[in-house]
Amino acid sequence: MVKRTSMTVSTPQGLSGQLDYVGYYAFNYAPSALPPSAVSLGMPVRMEPYEDNELMSIFQMNLPEGHMLEMLQRRFGKTSTLDPMLLLAMAGGEAGIGRVFVTSPEFTPGAAMGIELSQLLADQGTGDLFQELTDAYLMRSGVSGMQPKLLVPEQSGAVFGKALLPTRELIVKTEGAHFPGLAINEYLCMSIAKEAGIPVPDFFLSADNKRFVMRRFDRTQAGAPIGFEDIAVLAGLNASWKYSLSYEQVAQILNAYCSVEHRRAALAQLFDQVALSVLVGNGDAHLKNFGVTYENPAQDTVKMSPAYDIVCTTCYLPSDVLALTLNHQKGLLAARVDLEDFGKNSCKVVDPLARIARLVEAMHVVMYTESDRIDQVPGLRQCFEPSLARFEKLVTGHPPCLLDS
Repeated sequence: MVKRTSMTVSTPQGLSGQLDYVGYYAFNYAPSALPPSAVSLGMPVRMEPYEDNELMSIFQMNLPEGHMLEMLQRRFGKTSTLDPMLLLAMAGGEAGIGRVFVTSPEFTPGAAMGIELSQLLADQGTGDLFQELTDAYLMRSGVSGMQPKLLVPEQSGAVFGKALLPTRELIVKTEGAHFPGLAINEYLCMSIAKEAGIPVPDFFLSADNKRFVMRRFDRTQAGAPIGFEDIAVLAGLNASWKYSLSYEQVAQILNAYCSVEHRRAALAQLFDQVALSVLVGNGDAHLKNFGVTYENPAQDTVKMSPAYDIVCTTCYLPSDVLALTLNHQKGLLAARVDLEDFGKNSCKVVDPLARIARLVEAMHVVMYTESDRIDQVPGLRQCFEPSLARFEKLVTGHPPCLLDS
């Protein structure tokens, strides 16, 4: 493959500009670019170029990591150096998360066939459906994260003429060898979030418990892209700094970027997600696992995105800690007592303990209804039950708040 040094960048609102690598990275907006075609909330349209020694954070956001990066290296590593520009050319097309599309004349991924949700969720027996999906959709890996995951177009099953109509898109995840039961784990944690009233996308668990499938929230019902930026992007940080900052600073960033009408809800949701992470033992709630959505940067429509990537990490890493600091520390046990101050001072929540009580109630419901699945994840019950007992003591005498409070 030819080493990529220049790429065209566009959004649904039109041409944005050109990204070049000339010993450093430079992004120039096109003379015709208007404010709605800005690539990021933090990179408004201007005449002067944006320059950096590292790839700008909005373009880093979807670069493959972990398992998917390893798969790309296996396929292309012998013939090409997978530098950031080449990875961006592979992952930055129309399938990538968000509304920013990157194209290169030397690299044009082919159209991808859709697959029905029912097929993804069916029991595969001894077959390896995820490997088949990887072979077919590896070039649609424009989503970050260490876990094996792919962006797969969903085939609706509806017929128009003689052709099936492709509709929305899905994120399909599976578990790695080092994290048994990870698909079940995420399904259970996301189920607690949903039961507690935290906004979540539609999500599913396959019949054989091997695949966690989630509908993308960066696409409209009709499949049109909408803006998404994670907190690392909003903070202007390299993706490798995703474990820096604090949850208090995340609250400040959301307060700065969210539209006035959505600000209160965003801060309350942040509190709920941080409290849930402490409750379930999620040590991976880092900067890339919180974000905002919007229609385009010129409209005041920025709100916090639905919750995603919530798992119990302590069942795999018993000594795991929080991904970011809370009150200057990362210990999960210490965080429990710091949540009330975080809610009141950083998230402007009137009654944090009532919101925590709602999470506790939701966890009770899921642990009862999904008891069999909990026991299929090694160590998960041993993490959930002690944490739930500690939180019950914390909220004694505080009835759960209503879902809209």
